[in-house]
Amino acid sequence: MRGMGNMQNMMKQMQKMQKKMAEAQEKLGEERIEGTAGGGMVTVVVSGHKEVLEVNIKEDVVDPEDIEMLQDLVLAATNDALKKADELTNNTMGQFTKGMNLPGMF
Repeated sequence: MRGMGNMQNMMKQMQKMQKKMAEAQEKLGEERIEGTAGGGMVTVVVSGHKEVLEVNIKEDVVDPEDIEMLQDLVLAATNDALKKADELTNNTMGQFTKGMNLPGMF
């Protein structure tokens, strides 16, 4: 019967960890991460859940003759923001998988 006590203790620990993970995920969603391109001419803000929240374009970069450049800047700023969001997620959620070799986890 000693094993049952250890199993119950382990289950309690897992429940605590699940709760902390859920709280960390929720907090990530509240984070605002900014990506930029063109020396700050275009900025994109995303949440920690990788939802685009804002796109800001400085008037100086808008050239009707060169729409491609503007599109490239928006794309670069978005990718920059998403990369930073991934790094934040890895740093935040990685604490829960330290020491575990779980492929595909954060």
